[in-house]
Amino acid sequence: MADNKELNIAKWRQNLVVLFVVLIALIFFIRLMTMQIVEGESYRSYLTEGYSVTKTIEASRGDIVDRYGRSFATNRVRYDITFDKNNILKDSENSVILELIAILEENGEEWIDNLPLTKEAPFSYSGTETAQSRLKKHLDLADFASAEDVVFRLKEKYDLEEMSDEDFRKVAGVRYEMDRVGYNYVTPYTFAKDVSEVTINIISEHSYYFQGIEIAESYEREYPNGDVAPHIVGITGIIYEEEYANLDKTVYGMNDIIGKSGLESAFESVLKGKDGKIKITYDAEGEIISEEIIEEAVPGATVVSTIDMDLQRVTYNALEKQILNLRNTAQPGMGKESEGGVAVVIKVGTGEILAAANYPSYNLSTYYQDYSALSTAEFAPLFNRATEGTYAPGSTFKPVVATAALQLGNIKANSTVNCEHVYTYFTDYQPTCLGHHGRINVRHALGYSCNIFFYEIGRIMGIDNIRQYAYYYGLGEPTGVEIKERIGQVSNPDWASDRGINWYHGDVLQASIGQGYSLFSPVQMANYVATIANKGVRVNAHFVKSINSHDFSEVLYETPVEVLSDMGMTDYTYETVLSGMLQSSQDSSGFVWGDFDIKVASKTGTPQTTTKTVNSTFICFAPAENPEVAIAVIIEKGWQGYTAAPVAKDILQYYFGTESGDTPETDILVP
Repeated sequence: MADNKELNIAKWRQNLVVLFVVLIALIFFIRLMTMQIVEGESYRSYLTEGYSVTKTIEASRGDIVDRYGRSFATNRVRYDITFDKNNILKDSENSVILELIAILEENGEEWIDNLPLTKEAPFSYSGTETAQSRLKKHLDLADFASAEDVVFRLKEKYDLEEMSDEDFRKVAGVRYEMDRVGYNYVTPYTFAKDVSEVTINIISEHSYYFQGIEIAESYEREYPNGDVAPHIVGITGIIYEEEYANLDKTVYGMNDIIGKSGLESAFESVLKGKDGKIKITYDAEGEIISEEIIEEAVPGATVVSTIDMDLQRVTYNALEKQILNLRNTAQPGMGKESEGGVAVVIKVGTGEILAAANYPSYNLSTYYQDYSALSTAEFAPLFNRATEGTYAPGSTFKPVVATAALQLGNIKANSTVNCEHVYTYFTDYQPTCLGHHGRINVRHALGYSCNIFFYEIGRIMGIDNIRQYAYYYGLGEPTGVEIKERIGQVSNPDWASDRGINWYHGDVLQASIGQGYSLFSPVQMANYVATIANKGVRVNAHFVKSINSHDFSEVLYETPVEVLSDMGMTDYTYETVLSGMLQSSQDSSGFVWGDFDIKVASKTGTPQTTTKTVNSTFICFAPAENPEVAIAVIIEKGWQGYTAAPVAKDILQYYFGTESGDTPETDILVP
């Protein structure tokens, strides 16, 4: 009985196996019939007519131009060597790579290699720690893996064991980059960029060997005026892996470039453009038999900046000239130690920044070649002092305090304070003035920059009122600029408390003369003096005038003039502050403006720093009777405020045509 039961189980299992085999055979039969009858035509077509691949048509990046349409950033056509995996012979990548490298080396050209290993044996790590960590992760190695471990794994992964050290390193650099950027049947690999015509001809002549190697037309970012406003225009570069993780993969590929700083970064979305698509059909031998554009590429829009290229050059040259002059002629401790500097020119009433010059500076055209030297150079040429630098304003802050006192009714134009050099209101803190001015009113206090006057009215008003009017003027507040900026702060007890710093009554006195903890950017200071000139109405500072279509046929966006604050400045307050700033142009910097035909309202400052020297700060607007432009100048370790005034004079001489001819009209000149 048991034997029959076991026999039945065995037969059941045998039948199950037979059924399974029959089922598999049936599936294969159905699939074969489908391929022969249903899909037969398409397979015959593939074998006889070839196949189709959809590729990307790169869109031209939008231009960045000055307010008159003169080019800051544009593109030129370049030719790249690319790998198409659909056509390259199987297992031929290594030999093809070596052949291509030999051609490039003979012509003195480079190829893309981001492998963080030294170029020669014995191999060791190079590049950044991030790049090294990325490589180890790609090879499934631990973080503590040695360079020898990496070399072993690379040879194993890419079949490079039989190569010499020199050839291994060359091929490994390319194969790793291929994997890193996602090279596949859909995504081609860019092996070398911007190759010469000689190289192109050699590859074309040997196309029978270099199957799957193509010469692709692309775009190279160019900066025809790369030394003009580089900190504002910004730079582009290859997308980092960390950046790519946060980007839209339907828009960006790993090989794409992206704005890294300045306007290039801030307006990436409009500069990028929209790539197109082309369908390429090959025959069975891999020859192209047809091309069909499925989607046209749309070039990026044009960013029209507010910068006047010529005025920007004048501003930079004036800044450089004065700093070098101080270094060469000033006495020690009196400007000879001058380091960097910055000057910002802004249009009164509109907030358009006409110039923003940093010294020292650099050239966008050679940025990557010069980067190592620039990053360690004296006085930080890569640093955008105009928007990211923050400085104590010194006495240039005094018009804020004067405005507040006049608006609040704490003083009249003829109110006086007795200056006897030492402020004696407090017994435990008695700061001094640079002079003995006697009875002095607000006009002369601004003209002579009397500390005692401003200690007294600052004490009477209190820090909250000073902060309020600093806000009206936009000091320690966002300016509206489109690129990265530091906000700084007005000296105040809240700021001190948050940092565990005790606040004393003497801190109010120091805040009243622009010392203490107050720090502002040069763009803030320029917009502040423009707000004085605009009778207390503060508008948004900006670097972009409009966004236009690529061919300038359409204005897509115009930056609006937005009122950010309005203190309701009375004519009485304005006229009183104006008179003080006119007096300052006679007293504090009179030697600069004595022969100048246009009336300039100004204020100097000599804020103390943490060193034994002081910065030179200077603000002004002109013409005083009908203001058009406002300027802020800062020279680091420049000593007295008036040492920065010659920079402003050179700028105004150009702007008003008193030396360099008439300034062009502000309408856009369409290229």
